[in-house]
Amino acid sequence: MARVPVVPLVVVWLSLVLALCLQVMPLAEGWQVYRPEWIGLMLIYWCMRAPDRVGVFHGFVLGVLLDLIEGTSLGQHALILSLLAFLCALVYPRFRAYSLVQQSVLVLVLLGLVQLIEQWLRTLTGEFSIHLSFLIPSLISAFLWPWLATMFKALERRLLGP
Repeated sequence: MARVPVVPLVVVWLSLVLALCLQVMPLAEGWQVYRPEWIGLMLIYWCMRAPDRVGVFHGFVLGVLLDLIEGTSLGQHALILSLLAFLCALVYPRFRAYSLVQQSVLVLVLLGLVQLIEQWLRTLTGEFSIHLSFLIPSLISAFLWPWLATMFKALERRLLGP
């Protein structure tokens, strides 16, 4: 049985912090709706790549940090990202067997579901929107998934060796 190399937690946390920075990076007016879900993508990647080391706790910590940075209700993003990590743990065995295109569809479903729940939470706090434009980031993230997964696998091979 082949031994899977263990990814150092420093690499995981650096990539998650980079995703957090990309998520809160300011964009021009009107372009915010096209921002991919960087944190969601990285959380899905690491939950699928190292499920024994990355999970709901990481989603919760990133969510609290995102809540503090964006000034949203404390716990809103923590709940959403924890739920995303939990859903990743549920579909982990199936996800690993899929091709990159099938994984992209599953990423679209996971992020779309999480964004629907986030939109529902926003309606409870008073930010009501009837547009479906809040689903655009999950669509863009699904298109970015094959590139991101391939890039990080190549980076892992370079860091950890053959």
